[in-house]
Amino acid sequence: MSISGIHGHPLEVTVLGCTQLKDTEWLCRQDPYVCLEYGSTKFRTRTCTDGDLNPIFQEKFVFTLIEGLRELHVAVWNSNTITLDAFIGSGRIQLQKVLSQGYDDSSWPLQTKTGRHAGEVRLIMHYANANRPAAYHATYAPSYVTQSAPPVPAYSTPPPVTAPYAPPVPYGPPTTAAPYASPARAYLSASQYSYPPPPNPTGFPPPTNPAAFPPPSGYPLHRKPQPTSVYPPPSYPPPAGGMPYGPPGYCPPPSYRQRPY
Repeated sequence: MSISGIHGHPLEVTVLGCTQLKDTEWLCRQDPYVCLEYGSTKFRTRTCTDGDLNPIFQEKFVFTLIEGLRELHVAVWNSNTITLDAFIGSGRIQLQKVLSQGYDDSSWPLQTKTGRHAGEVRLIMHYANANRPAAYHATYAPSYVTQSAPPVPAYSTPPPVTAPYAPPVPYGPPTTAAPYASPARAYLSASQYSYPPPPNPTGFPPPTNPAAFPPPSGYPLHRKPQPTSVYPPPSYPPPAGGMPYGPPGYCPPPSYRQRPY
């Protein structure tokens, strides 16, 4: 940012105080003060009696800026009544920030003549003619041109169709399956049933002769063999001389007669 054209403009410098100063006294508290130097202009603060290591000043000075000079010199001394004032430390204050931004509140380090740390001094600097960028504020919203849709012509009749679609091919009637064959035996309706059922026209019990119900053709006729013996069985015991009963293949033992004594 350009900071040219500062010659003759005022620069306000406020000395707030110092912190952690180097102690130059042996038996009592020191009385520090601050000296400011810019070009040929010099200012001195009041002496802070018994300020010791952290004096407070709160004094403001106005310097006239010089074109090309961007540095301020500061020095801190200890006031003595009998001997010469003792030097505590000094430092250089850079002015680039306050000249570009218009305000600077910082603490600057101090050094002894041998380059050792001697504490800090706090300064507030103000420059009213700082070159600040002008903020842009839109006073009104920009206008945008909206593109309207092209007008749609009104048709009195439907527009001609250049490429008509071919009509869809009609589908044939669905094929029907063969009808189910009705059962051979007709079922009676509910009205044809009666309870109790009519008596068997052939009489009860049914005939026991198997020949009365001939089996269907294609199957051989199986007849139950008739027993050869005649019921009822013969009385027990069997007659003398006859064959006693026994399982098939049974051979009875021979008969023994008891000898008379």
